[in-house]
Amino acid sequence: MKKIINPILTGFNPDPSIIRVEEDYYIATSTFEWFPGVQIHHSQDLINWNVITHPVGEKQIDMIGDPDSGGVWAPCLSYDNGVYYLVYTDVISHMGPYKDTHNYLISATDIMGPWSDPVYLNSSGFDPSLFHDDDGKKWILNMIWDHRKNKNSFAGIVMQEYSEREKSLVGPIYNIFKGTELGLTEGPHIYKHNGYYYLMTAEGGTRWDHAITVARSTQLTGPYEVDPQSPMLTSAYKPELELQKAGHGSLITTPNNELYLVHLCGRPVKPSGNCILGRETAIQLCEWTEEGWLRLAKGGNDPQVTIAAPPSPEYRIHSTAGRVDFSVDQLPIEFQSLREPQYEGWLSLKDRPGFLRLKGRESLYSTQRQSLIARRQQAFSVEVETVMEYEPECFQQMAGLIYYYNTKNYHYLFVSYDEEFGKYLGIMSSNRGVYEEPIQDWVSLEEHKSIYLKADIHHEEMRFSISTDGQQWDEVAPTLDASIISDENAELVKDGVALDQGFTGAFVGLCAQDLSGRKKHADFNYFQYRER
Repeated sequence: MKKIINPILTGFNPDPSIIRVEEDYYIATSTFEWFPGVQIHHSQDLINWNVITHPVGEKQIDMIGDPDSGGVWAPCLSYDNGVYYLVYTDVISHMGPYKDTHNYLISATDIMGPWSDPVYLNSSGFDPSLFHDDDGKKWILNMIWDHRKNKNSFAGIVMQEYSEREKSLVGPIYNIFKGTELGLTEGPHIYKHNGYYYLMTAEGGTRWDHAITVARSTQLTGPYEVDPQSPMLTSAYKPELELQKAGHGSLITTPNNELYLVHLCGRPVKPSGNCILGRETAIQLCEWTEEGWLRLAKGGNDPQVTIAAPPSPEYRIHSTAGRVDFSVDQLPIEFQSLREPQYEGWLSLKDRPGFLRLKGRESLYSTQRQSLIARRQQAFSVEVETVMEYEPECFQQMAGLIYYYNTKNYHYLFVSYDEEFGKYLGIMSSNRGVYEEPIQDWVSLEEHKSIYLKADIHHEEMRFSISTDGQQWDEVAPTLDASIISDENAELVKDGVALDQGFTGAFVGLCAQDLSGRKKHADFNYFQYRER
């Protein structure tokens, strides 16, 4: 019997929403500030998955200025009568008492697009979901956010009818579920089975207490009865489990009526306990009980690492590891930028054929226009390498290889210029916004037109190396702390109040800054990503 090994989507791939169209399975995952928005993964065996498209592009969203871990939250992918639907949130702000969360719907007759212009839905909360009822009506659900003091901020799951003809929400708003004692009720999806409407929600928050709760009703608008054995899935208070943070699920039935649940998870590294790969996606085999409740097929509510796969032909995976030579017309799909499209104004594969040219713009602290291109780290042990040609003319010009979480957390191996020392190589690290330079003695590059750069990441440790010929490598810094590139480190809580939050994951990539505004460019010949 074939097996599925979890997680099925490694690296930063949270908030999965799954559908099946005939023999094809698709999962949509959150991308937050990374552009283009929403990763769509495709499979035909539930074991092997390929990223095939990002439907939220330039005409669907403008994320310039969106904060770290803002942007696209928790998409919901659905299919009805030959049309694919995607609903998602653009989060403009998410710290403090308020959340500015604008929800949109787009559609397409082909999963590869073209996708429609966005239809604005509401801004009352986040995690929108679209339910297609048997009578042809469509309903939008989302959690509702209450900013008032001494109120439950996660104020319930609200629902309103969506009119395709009017392209808007119509009719009364129903608050159909206030949640359980686990709290932080979000991520709603509705399914229909044997005369019941089943409401699946995420509860407990997307950290260690995360869980999936199921409730049911004979009426769409409720009242909803909570599963007496709730939660149906959780890793809470079970530190021995390999898959932690289990929650935020989505349900699918195979052509042979097997029942599977995809869900968010995290894999902490030791000793820090941080999840450097971010929140990932796993899958569980489920079943309906005689009493009509959803359960894991193996019993209990612990997420399993290994489960039985459905009978199906093997689906070939296209590895994203390996070397990318920049003699291509466009970058591979795994490369994403921050908040805006890849366009010739700052990134070019044409200016110098065979090279990726990045034109320096704003600082690593900017939420506006960074010249940074990167891909997810998808294994605990990886090696990343590039070669760069760069001739900075002032200290405000920098370019190099970066290990990036957000504007406040990164390690950066860079080349710059000092008016006394000349062209040099240095390292800058930022931990929760505190800037450090781990090496005091810069490496002179006055005699070198090109420089090879390497990052070696192994669980919680990372090392930078350089070479002048790509053969002989020299480490240029003490071992750096890779665990700061994580949600856990990005989250800052004081007196029970979150002052900062992070929901993404580790990226490795290339970048250039020119704080003088002259757009000094750096040329990269290749990018190699190798998993060990």
